[in-house]
Amino acid sequence: MTLQFPPGFIVAATHSGAGKSTVTLGLLAALKRRGLIPQPFKTGPDYIDPGHHQLAAERPCFNLDTWAMPAPALRTLVADASVGADVAVAEGVMGLFDGVDDDGKSGRASTADLAALTGWPVVLVIDVQGQTETAAALAAGCANYRSDVRVAGVILNRVAGARHAALILPAFERLGINVVGAIPRHKGFEIPERHLGLVQAVEMGETERLSVLADVFSDAIDIDALLSLAAKPSFSDAASTPLGTSPGPPGSRIAVAQDEAFSFTYNHLLLSWRRRGAEIIPFSPLADEAPDPAADAVWLPGGYPELHAGRLANAFRFKEGVARLAAKSVPIHGECGGYMVLGEGLVDANGERHQMLGLLKAETSFADRRLHLGYRDVRLLSDCVLGAQGTQWAGHEFHYATLVSDTGPALFDCRNAGQQARRPLGSRIGSVTGSFVHLIWA
Repeated sequence: MTLQFPPGFIVAATHSGAGKSTVTLGLLAALKRRGLIPQPFKTGPDYIDPGHHQLAAERPCFNLDTWAMPAPALRTLVADASVGADVAVAEGVMGLFDGVDDDGKSGRASTADLAALTGWPVVLVIDVQGQTETAAALAAGCANYRSDVRVAGVILNRVAGARHAALILPAFERLGINVVGAIPRHKGFEIPERHLGLVQAVEMGETERLSVLADVFSDAIDIDALLSLAAKPSFSDAASTPLGTSPGPPGSRIAVAQDEAFSFTYNHLLLSWRRRGAEIIPFSPLADEAPDPAADAVWLPGGYPELHAGRLANAFRFKEGVARLAAKSVPIHGECGGYMVLGEGLVDANGERHQMLGLLKAETSFADRRLHLGYRDVRLLSDCVLGAQGTQWAGHEFHYATLVSDTGPALFDCRNAGQQARRPLGSRIGSVTGSFVHLIWA
C-alpha cells in the first residue's frame, strides 16, 4: 500500500513549561491565517492538548504514542489523518529527550523517539526568560545528543524585547543554528491549568485568543523559513498496516458521551471504529440526554465528572437510559471519569457525596486527592466487549481520584511501563465494565 504524506515537523522543548503548547497553537493559527491546512498531532497519551489543537487547526488532532502504538500503525495513522493537509505539526511531550522509565530505559516514548521514527525535523522551543547565550548552548546540546534526531530550527520564547533578542541571536549565528522566530512575552497567551493539565478547549472562549496568537505569530515567526524546514516522514523500518487492524469497535452503533464532563476520547479509536463500519452517536449526559436506545454499545470516556457531579447525579434521563440498556445486556464501558460515573458514588473535593449510576460497585473520592500517573499494560481477566480473556491493551492512567472501594470482579491484570506488576484494575458486572485506564491500543 502506497501512502502519501505532507511535509511536517515536531515542536519540542528543552523542558515542560517552556511554552511548546502555546507555540504549537500559535503556529497552527498562523498557518491557517496564511491560507494553509495544518494537520495537528500530539506526542504521547495527552487528552487535553488535542482539543486546543483541533480548534486552532479546524481538524481532528491525533495522538502518536510510540510506547502504546506499533510503528506500522503510526505510519498509517499519520497518512490517514493528513489527507488534504499541507503540513503536519506535531507537539512534543515534556522535554525533547524525556520519556518513561521502561525497565531502566528512561527516555522511551519521548518526543525524540517519535522524531527518530518519523524522520520529522525538530523545531526546538527555548524559554529564554532570564538568559542570553545559554540558550544557544542548550540548543547545541540538544542538536548533538542523538544522531537520529535532527534539530532543524529554534523558536525563542518569552523574549523581553529587541535588546534581549540582540544579546541572544549572535551565539546561534556562530553555531549555525537556525532561529526561525522570537516570541515576545504576552500574558494573553497563557492557558489556565487544572489538576490534569490545561483547562479544556471546550470550556474557553478560544476564538479571540487564537486570533491574537495568529496576529503575534504571523509577525514573530518567519513562516517561509519554518516551512522550508518541514520534511516528509521517512518512518524508518516501519511497514504500513491498515488502520482497520487496530482495536475493533465495541458495537456497530456506539453511543459516545461527549461534553465538558466526558471529553477525553482518542480520535484514532473513533477513526478506527468508523473504518470498521461502526456508527458513532454522540450524546451529552450534562444536557441530561440518554444514549440512543438503538445503540448496541455505550462508551463513557474520561473527563472531569467531579466538576459536574451534582448535575450528573440529577441527570435522570441519562441515568435511566443507560440503566435500560444495561438491563438489556448492551455493553457499556467507562474509562476513568466514565468509570467513576458508572459506580455507586462520587465524593467531590468538598467532601460531598453524589449518587452515580450504580451499575458498578465502585466508590471514588476527590476529598483526598492522590496522583495516579503512568502507562499501563493490562490483560483482560474474562471475555467482554473489550476482547477475549487474555487480550492485552496498552493504556494510560492519569487521575487524582481515590478508589475508596470496588467489590466487583476485577477487569484487568495490570503492569506498568517497566513491566512491574500492579494491583488488578477496574471491574465488571454483567455487560458493564470500567477502569481508570484510558485504552490506547490492543
